[in-house]
Amino acid sequence: MNSQTNDPLHGVKLADILEYLVNELGWEELGFKINIRCFTNDPSIKSSLKFLRRTPWAREKVEKLYLQQRHSN
Repeated sequence: MNSQTNDPLHGVKLADILEYLVNELGWEELGFKINIRCFTNDPSIKSSLKFLRRTPWAREKVEKLYLQQRHSN
């Protein structure tokens, strides 16, 4: 039996989410929309992923922005 999930992020990796946002918005705009240091001060995918994996509130904001961006495109 296949069970369906209603989670729109099911199967989407955090790294893919972050790379999509950086490609769509750029670091500057991403840092403006979500004002956290890993996006505004010397940003990189690696350091941002490390922070987001340890900080649930920040990850939630990134996931929400990702869903908004995907919906608007």
